[in-house]
Amino acid sequence: MAKVNIRPLSDRVVVKPLPAEEVTKSGLVIPDTAKERPQQGEVIAVGPGRITDDGKKIPMEVKVGDKVLYGKYAGTEISIDGEEFLIMRESDILAIIE
Repeated sequence: MAKVNIRPLSDRVVVKPLPAEEVTKSGLVIPDTAKERPQQGEVIAVGPGRITDDGKKIPMEVKVGDKVLYGKYAGTEISIDGEEFLIMRESDILAIIE
């Protein structure tokens, strides 16, 4: 797991996308131009949770180390020390992979 010195705010999550498949099940090599954007990743950092209008804190459901599925165009891409990450709201995460 990557060690990142970043602390997301509110209900935001930092995700390290898992590498895209490079070879199909039948053995064909997929060129970089044809690769789909990954939709799976590992949670690297989580914010403290969302604050409701009446001041109550809603805790985060995901935690560091969770493998998650997220929408194809979810999050904002960032680069830290040459590594690519996504920052997204917890609501952009579709599921935790168990």
